Formats: sequence, structure tokens, C-alpha cells
Amino acid sequence: MHILHIVQLYHRASGAARYFMEIGARLAREGHAVTVLSTDAFDLEHFWAGGKRRIDEPDRTEGRVRVLRFPVRRAPGPPIIYPVIRRLMVELGRLGRPSAPLLRRLAVITPRLPDMERYLEHAPELADVSLVHTTNITLDFAILPAARWARRRGIPHICTPFVHLGEPGSSQIVRYYSMPHQIGMLRACDAVATMTSLERDFLIGRGVAEERVHTVGAGITPAELAGGDGERFRRAHGIAGPIVLSVGTAAYDKGTVHVLDAMRQLWAAGSDATWVQCGPLMGHFEQIYAGLPEADRARTRVLGYVSDEVRHDALAAADIYAQPSRTDSFGITYLEAWCYGVPVVGARAGGVPAVISHGVDGLLVPFGDVAALAEVIGRLLGDRELARAMGAVGEARVRRSMTWDAVYGRARPLYIGR
Repeated sequence: MHILHIVQLYHRASGAARYFMEIGARLAREGHAVTVLSTDAFDLEHFWAGGKRRIDEPDRTEGRVRVLRFPVRRAPGPPIIYPVIRRLMVELGRLGRPSAPLLRRLAVITPRLPDMERYLEHAPELADVSLVHTTNITLDFAILPAARWARRRGIPHICTPFVHLGEPGSSQIVRYYSMPHQIGMLRACDAVATMTSLERDFLIGRGVAEERVHTVGAGITPAELAGGDGERFRRAHGIAGPIVLSVGTAAYDKGTVHVLDAMRQLWAAGSDATWVQCGPLMGHFEQIYAGLPEADRARTRVLGYVSDEVRHDALAAADIYAQPSRTDSFGITYLEAWCYGVPVVGARAGGVPAVISHGVDGLLVPFGDVAALAEVIGRLLGDRELARAMGAVGEARVRRSMTWDAVYGRARPLYIGR
């Protein structure tokens, strides 16, 4: 088989990319050819704003997996054009299905991938493609051309939408992932792969055929995470006391701002814990962090992007992992923390309640509830026996059923035999 993957961000720091990297590598090992079409974006913000990091590597081949990157083109004007258009699309989406054709046109105003569209239409090496797999429904500017191309040629189309469900009872987040044209496209797919049963139930409730929706999930490879040295991390960053770790984009929707606020409450109450953040910093977080009193900044280590070695060392050093996000469809980093026996704290939002078993392998709090977050972090810092027990349960779960091999076992039937 020749399989075509469409992945908007394709580097190891992206959870969606890692999902496709792991599946693609296993397909290639079975003898299938895999072509990945991606963009030159490294930072998510590159899609709507200039001056962000990009990847200058148009073509790369590893084994039977070939990766091609296409430049992102934006409409002239300030970065705010993108969120304005998306908000307009959400409002138009209230009109229901009749708005879908207009929404499809608005979705590809900015950003755009004209070079990718031309490649799809004219590349002879795609003549034998037998299946297309797209992802990330909110970045539909890349999915729509690929879906149209596959439909015209009668090629089966799978989508892993990574729907962000947001907070229970609130449409603030999920409305950007469930506009009429997006749901219409998922209804037309031959298969839809979801991260959790919560995402699956949501899409079935929106009219996607039940028999086409499959819960695949995400995973890790424990052996690849091994070798973290907690003492080395502590020495390198001058940390003696407990560590509360967050990994991923530092942003409001990821709960990073709330972790920082919760830590400030704990510090005011006498805690000697240090907060460590590894991952890219969104602009609004940078402004908040810059305004902190120096005494609070001294209790943090905001490291930005780090190497795999440093991340593994940080996981080995951590006492608690905190990521109370409302925009995670799964949350691979919880699994990474569990691999080191670290208890996790998440939010009752998105797909996370289907990943973390509250009171068993971690704790859940309402998104944005800083007082509740401070309370559970403080509880785990103060009760090391409870923290170790939760981390041990999580570690056993990961090694039993939350590996990439297990994920591939669930995803493979969507590819093979179609």
C-alpha cells in the first residue's frame, strides 16, 4: 500500500505528529510506503503570524517514510485576521448545515497551502496512493484540499480529528472543532479515529455514523523514555526541594497560568517546591511571567523547548506532574510522567477524564479553579505515600495497555484490508 498522511505540524514536540510518526514507522516496517505532507511551521503561531519558528527542510526520507513540507501562505495584514475569521466562522456555523459551503471557503483564506494543493494535483508519485489519513480538524485549511482530492479519486479517507471538547457544559472550545463543515467532512470519512470514548460519543452525537468511529488513543514507548537522571537535573538547575513539573505549551488553555497561580498560593503558605516548565511559551504567558515578583521567579525554572534528555531528567526529578488543560484530546505527557511513577494532576475537561482515573492514578480539578489546584498539589506534596501509590498505578497502566504498539494494534485495522 501507498499511504498519504496529512499532518500540519510534523516534529516530535507535537503530540499529533508523534501519533503519525509512530503509526507511519510501523506501517513502513510492514513494507508499506508512507508519504507525509506537512508544512514548514514549527510553532503553531506560524500559521497566523510571521517571525515564528519554521522548518527549512522541504524533503526528507527515513526508510519508507517520505516527508515533504510546504510553505505556509498568509493573507496580507496583521495576525489578528486569523482569529477574526475563525470567530466569524463559528458565528456563521450557528446557521447549521446551509452555512457549510461558505465555511469551507472561509477556512482556506488564511493560512493556505497552495504549493501542497498543486503537488496533490500534479505529482505522478501519488498515482498509487490507496488511503489518505488527515488530522487536526481545527486546522482544516490543510484537510479540506486533501479530502477533496481523495474524494475525486475514490480513495478512502480516514481522519483523526483531535477534537478538543473543552469544559463540560461549555461550547467555548468545542465550537471551533465542530462547525458544520467540519462535522460534514467527518460524516463523509470512511473512518474516524478518536483519542477517547468521550470524543467518540461526542462525534456520534453530532451525526457521525457509529460504526465508522473508532477509539484508538495515544501512547508512549517506555524504553525510549528510560534513562532520565533526576539528580543530574536537580544539580543542573540548583533545585533541592520538591518539583512540580509541567511539560508542553505554556498557555492559558493548557492551564499553565493556573499552575503558576496555584504555586504562588503554595509559596505564600510556606511551600519550598519549585515549579519547572518545559515547552514553548505563548506570548500572553511570557507577559504574565515577566511581571512576576523576583522572589516568585526564583522559585521557577521556565526552560522553554528542551532536549529529550533534559525532559527525561525532569520527569525523573519530578514529584508531581501538573497539566490542568482544557484543550487536550488525550495528553501523552501524563503517560510520560506515569512512566517515571509520578502522580498527575489534570482538569475535568477535554478527553483527560477518560485518561486519568481520579483518585486512582492522579487527581482532577475543574479547569481554571486555582484554589482547587493548589489544594490537590499541596495534598500530593504533603502525602508522599499517596503520591507514590498513584504514580505506581499509572505506571502499571501505561506498561499494560498505553504503548504505541498497543495503539498501532487498534489503528492498523483502519488501514489494512480496506
